Order: sequence, then C-alpha cells, then structure tokens
Amino acid sequence: MGFFSKLKEKVFGKSNARSEKYVAALDKSRSNFSTKLNALAARYREINEDYFDELEEILIEADIGVKIVMEIIEETKKEVRLEKIKTTTDINETLVDKMFVYYAKGGEEMDTEIKMNENGPTVILMVGVNGVGKTTSIAKLAYRFKNEGKKVLLVAGDTFRAGAVEQLDVWASRLGVEIVKGNDKEDPSSVYYRGVNKAKEDGYDIVICDSAGRLQTKTNLMDELSKMRRVLSKEVEGAPHEVMLVIDATTGQNGVIQASSFAKATGVDSIILTKMDSTSKGGIILSIREELGIPVKYIGLGEKLDDLEEFDLEEYIYGLCMNMEGDK
Repeated sequence: MGFFSKLKEKVFGKSNARSEKYVAALDKSRSNFSTKLNALAARYREINEDYFDELEEILIEADIGVKIVMEIIEETKKEVRLEKIKTTTDINETLVDKMFVYYAKGGEEMDTEIKMNENGPTVILMVGVNGVGKTTSIAKLAYRFKNEGKKVLLVAGDTFRAGAVEQLDVWASRLGVEIVKGNDKEDPSSVYYRGVNKAKEDGYDIVICDSAGRLQTKTNLMDELSKMRRVLSKEVEGAPHEVMLVIDATTGQNGVIQASSFAKATGVDSIILTKMDSTSKGGIILSIREELGIPVKYIGLGEKLDDLEEFDLEEYIYGLCMNMEGDK
C-alpha cells in the first residue's frame, strides 16, 4: 500500500465533522488539481520529459510556487529512476508523498496551539492587509475561545479604516463578548493600553487586538507595530503572546508576496488562511510554507462562525488529492 493510500485509510478511519468540512471546502481546489493530474496520466502512458513539463505546469497553476515545484519535480524524477516507476499513474502516489514531506520539513514546527499566558491574560495581535477577512477571523476566534469557556475581550485597534471599529463592535454584540473601542483616528496604542488594563482588572483570559490593515512603507509599519508591542509588553509580560497574520487564499501568489513583506515588518508567529473554500488553487499552503516559513494554525473552511478550524496537514492533503488516480 502506497503513502497516499495509507493516508486515505487513516483519514477515512477518523472521519468526523472536521474531515467532512475539509473535503467540502477543498472541492474547487480538488477539482482543479486532481482532475488535471488524472487527465495528464491518461494522456501519457509512458513517462517522458513532455509529461514532466506538463506536470510542472499543473503544479505551478495550483499556486504551489515555482521553487517548490522545481524541487518536487526533481525529487519525483529521482524516485522514478530509483524505484523504476514505469507508468504515470504510479507517479501520483509519489507526488503526494513529496508534497506532504515538503510541508512537514519546512519552517517552524507544525504546532497549531496558541501560546497561552499562564500568568494573566493571553494577548493575540491580529495583523493583515484590508480585505483578507481579518475582522471575521477575529470573530471566529472569539467564538472558539468563548465556547471553550474562556472570557474573551476584543480590542478595536483599527482606528484608521472607516467602519472598522463599528464592524468589530457588531460582532462583539452578536457573540456576547466585551469590546474596548477607539475613537476615529485615535492612536491604536492608547486603545491597546485601555484594553489590556481592563483585561487584567476584570480577569479576562483572552484579549484579541485588531490592527490597521494598510500597508505603508516598511519603516513606518515597523515603527507603528513596535510601539504597539511596547505598550502591550509593558502592561502584560510577554505580550503579544501570539501575532497572527491573516491571508486570503483567493489572492494566490500576490497574497503570499504581500504577506511576506508584512511578516518581515511585524514578526509573525502564525497564520490564519481564510476563504479556502473559495479558491481553486489549494497549493497556496505549500507556497506559504516556502515563502514565509510560518505555520498555518487556522484555516477558513466556510462562512459560519464554526468554520474556522485548526490546520491539519493530513486532512488538507487528503481533501486536495482524494479523487486522484494511481493511489492503489
């Protein structure tokens, strides 16, 4: 039994609501990726350079990233020679193996746990450009934590975007959680100051801080984020305990490039990948791993509040490739 066959058996064996969400959310990406690979295998009964050229194109079109694709193709060719693989359908199994290993060995450890503060409130700083789903992700995180029995406080630090504070306020009301709001154009650091002090005084477990989503020059952005960090760390030891970067999966390579600049300026611990159910290019997760070297901790699998799930590499690979032939 090959690697992917074992993976399918393992994921199928633990099939649950989360597995079903992954499968459903990755439908567009799977249709684009697996269908093309199956069609390629059907056209080429024998392995040759033309086959590998087309395979390379399919992987790049899936937004896996050129550098990763080159490495995966090279490793696959080596495997073909060593194992004396003769048919193209047999290569699909090897390909999935390489994708899994590539993600598993890259960047930080694949820990999806939030770094909790044992001596006071845990402060999470949310960053990301406008339009990626940052506010909705904050709401979904707050929903998760509240359902875990934690006392959650939102801090509306995006005082520059029109309507940002009001939008988060609406979510706080819907969720039944408290919020500290800033005034229009107020210094976000002063809002953070009020927020974390309220959290300490009133015994909150989790503080989720929103931030402005505009991209300025790296210098200005770093100066602003550094000031926010100083305020948070001065009031709560070790804060922010988690800096989470929100990326929109539908933006593909453009989003990864933009996020790369943002991550260098802010110092990011983890990633929330939103709108995974709306993209046909599911390979972006591998590209994120290559470009940023930062773990994806949460993945948006739908629009409902409970559709933000912890990232699971096995569920992801299975959901992306489950219809692929050649996994006997």
